[in-house]
Amino acid sequence: MNLLFVCTGNTCRSPLAEAIARAEAARRGLEHVDCRSAGTSAFPGHPASSLGAVAAAERGIDLSAHRSRPLDPELVAWADAILVMARWHGEAVRAEVPDAPVDLLTRYLPVDHDQHDRDVPDPIGGDLETYAHTFDVLAAAITGLFDSWDASDDEGRSGA
Repeated sequence: MNLLFVCTGNTCRSPLAEAIARAEAARRGLEHVDCRSAGTSAFPGHPASSLGAVAAAERGIDLSAHRSRPLDPELVAWADAILVMARWHGEAVRAEVPDAPVDLLTRYLPVDHDQHDRDVPDPIGGDLETYAHTFDVLAAAITGLFDSWDASDDEGRSGA
């Protein structure tokens, strides 16, 4: 399963989501999950935002190797699922590849979560607390994404 996380500059939300998903896959022993990220308006080679890296490090995730990359048709073709941070990111992906498998990441949050089915808050320009909040939203959504696969597997095994 190839997961592509997309935001605007590929320095805040999508690098966090990529790293969180990679850690969640490893925690669950899912060796078949590969994660990447890109930005609809990214300049190549920029590191993750410093406050994003701090928020991630406080939660045991290292973003030091991240370098931004722009969204391109090759990455879209590589992905089995494209998780976007905002609806307009999905529109940008579909402008590149109309039948791309795009989904809004926050659809995987619990329905009673205040960000369910809304754009992931963009922390750019915010303080560490803002980045920590965005990290927590992403982590909850990614947990929900992986749980949805578990539920699908369980339904398949039970014959439902």
